[in-house]
Amino acid sequence: MPVPEASIEQTPGGAVPSGAGWFVLNLVGARGFSTDGHGVFCGFEAPDAPFEDFGINVHVLQPGERSALYHAETAQEGFLVLAGECIAVVEEQERLLRQWDYLHCPPGTAHGLLGAGDGPCAILMAGSRRAGSSVVYPVSETAARHGLSAPVERDNARQAYAEAGWPRDSEPVPMPWPD
Repeated sequence: MPVPEASIEQTPGGAVPSGAGWFVLNLVGARGFSTDGHGVFCGFEAPDAPFEDFGINVHVLQPGERSALYHAETAQEGFLVLAGECIAVVEEQERLLRQWDYLHCPPGTAHGLLGAGDGPCAILMAGSRRAGSSVVYPVSETAARHGLSAPVERDNARQAYAEAGWPRDSEPVPMPWPD
């Protein structure tokens, strides 16, 4: 039985898939979500048909913008820099990542990313959605220097982000990259 094609709907924030099925969505004009100080990301998933096996998004960060609190998941994650530069804090080490650098984080690898350089950084981010996986937000001196650390170790995202003073509200906007 053939897999149906999901439709692509135009919204004020950009194009978004609707329903389950296969689809093609160009990042130019796709719906992204913007959070003050944390860039813009496009998750690609249809709101009514989330991906079951993995998460994937493109996150565009300006210099100094942070993608997420320093954290470690029990599932693997990967990050490919498509354009620009960012700083990766990984296991208490800082690494400058440039276009086409790939960061692989096996399960349990503590990490956080922030935009660097003199313009936007676009990062393709992918991670497993393995059943039963969890996340911890450890306290990190290195990550704290970049505003990436939770003030107290937590295993609850809402609590960790609230205690770190990070806004969680986002607004739909068209993706700013590529332009």
